[in-house]
Amino acid sequence: MDARMNLHSNPVATSFIKRLNTAGQVVGNSTLPAATYELVKIRASQINGCGYCTDMHTKDAAHAGETSVRLNLVAAWHESTVFTEAERAALALTEEATRIGDGRGVSDEVWEQVRKHYDEDQTAALIAAIAMINAWNRMNVIVRTPAGDYEPGQWG
Repeated sequence: MDARMNLHSNPVATSFIKRLNTAGQVVGNSTLPAATYELVKIRASQINGCGYCTDMHTKDAAHAGETSVRLNLVAAWHESTVFTEAERAALALTEEATRIGDGRGVSDEVWEQVRKHYDEDQTAALIAAIAMINAWNRMNVIVRTPAGDYEPGQWG
């Protein structure tokens, strides 16, 4: 599969990507656990069918020490026992927020679970992380960025 365009060679796309990367640093520098941040990126990418981002974030998570068992179970987290209650709340928020177009929004139950496990800054970081990965997914799905060749640390 070939990409429709190279987002890294177009000046408008490159400028936007630079700003998304800067926004990502805000989340990366927050107190949101790094493992949770990666799980959020993986789950949203799976839902959105973004092979490129799924490839990238599973490889980055593995490189950071995430286990293959947990990575293999992200898509089936509802039925697994390998995620903490806090991670489960973040994954539930990720699913509901990513599927916001279905008209249900984010339920009070999921919001209450998130607030039970994350402070105000971590909650803000979760919201930002979900918004950002959904933007990345849409860009890569639109241009059909192929998956499989990403190497951990490739983009910084």
